[in-house]
Amino acid sequence: MATEIKVPTLGESVTEGTIGEWLKQPGDAVAVDEPIASLETDKVAIEVPSPIAGVMQELKAEVGDTVEVGAVIAIVTAGAAPAAKGEEAGRKEQQADEGKEERSDAASSDSSQTLSPAVRRAVLEHGIDPSTVKGTGKDGRLTKEDVIAAAKAKGDTPAPAASTASEAPAPAQAGARGTERVKMTRLRQTIAKRLKSAQDTAALLTTFNDVDMTAVIEARTKYKDLFAKKHDIKLGFMGFFAKAAHLALKDVPSVNAQIDGDEIVYHDYVDISVAVSAPNGLVVPVVRDVDKKGFAQIEKDIADFGKRARDGSLTMDDMSGGTFTISNGGVFGSLMSTPIINPPQSAVLGLHRIEDRPVVVGGEVVVRPMMYIALSYDHRLIDGREAVTALKIIKEAIEDPTRMLIDL
Repeated sequence: MATEIKVPTLGESVTEGTIGEWLKQPGDAVAVDEPIASLETDKVAIEVPSPIAGVMQELKAEVGDTVEVGAVIAIVTAGAAPAAKGEEAGRKEQQADEGKEERSDAASSDSSQTLSPAVRRAVLEHGIDPSTVKGTGKDGRLTKEDVIAAAKAKGDTPAPAASTASEAPAPAQAGARGTERVKMTRLRQTIAKRLKSAQDTAALLTTFNDVDMTAVIEARTKYKDLFAKKHDIKLGFMGFFAKAAHLALKDVPSVNAQIDGDEIVYHDYVDISVAVSAPNGLVVPVVRDVDKKGFAQIEKDIADFGKRARDGSLTMDDMSGGTFTISNGGVFGSLMSTPIINPPQSAVLGLHRIEDRPVVVGGEVVVRPMMYIALSYDHRLIDGREAVTALKIIKEAIEDPTRMLIDL
């Protein structure tokens, strides 16, 4: 019996996606709930599973095609894959013809493991056998980091396998220059449009301050072992800044609001979007109800988002909503930046690297671990006084974390 595979519901306000990659081809065996295609949406890349076990019969769309929710993209026939005539002869011919590149999903058919595009590229680049690597991603699937770690464990970076060597282009002559055109992913196109829209629509302005990180560093040093033992998660900086931001947003509600037409929408809750680097670009999953959560749960949520962003398992619900954003460019070494707001939000907090700098404390010059922080905001809604006040509240809470406990 043939079953139509349709584009699933992709989330609120998302009506279409783009076929990013076919993970199964006609004639391939398919297990129940096994991904058959990777679908790119405006926010995340998701996998389309097969509802039945059987054989991939037909593909109704090509890579790069835009498909709407509910559209039929493939046909799967129930039952086992038929054995092709001359299969043994074909197998021998394939073994003899080492110039052909083997499909990575065929190499791992016994384990029913499907590799994402990023993982597949890493496997080929490092010459790693994916069946020998234990995956740390969702349901034990391989991540790019798993492959890179396996390559490092081997102590070298092997050249590409012989099966691809014959297809490699000849080395460029000395002094020659070349170009490469790569189609933008749907996610990258959406990021570009949203950021440009923010610049075109909002009256963007950024205010800066610097923070003495001494108190937070001392607190982490003193309690990190007890915290990890009790909560099974590391005590990071983001938990401190999320709670500090909560204090600021509560005292300055406009920073937690947004413009909708000719109205201002105020929120009595704090849902913080946390910028996370993913293989296809920057994504901003949402830590909900920061105003009600403790440090441990906030850190767990952020760690989980980071892991799932790397292995591509974030969902549309993870990305939806958010009343304020925190972006930490410091993890990449940034000293200072002017972050762009995440529409329809009205403000974003930018964090940067910590470095020892001379500062004056009590009339004396001392060396302290300092961080520049930036608050970019929509001046249509937020006045300069409000923005500066909000950033000052964050600074004071970080320099004296006790304020977070006694609600000051």
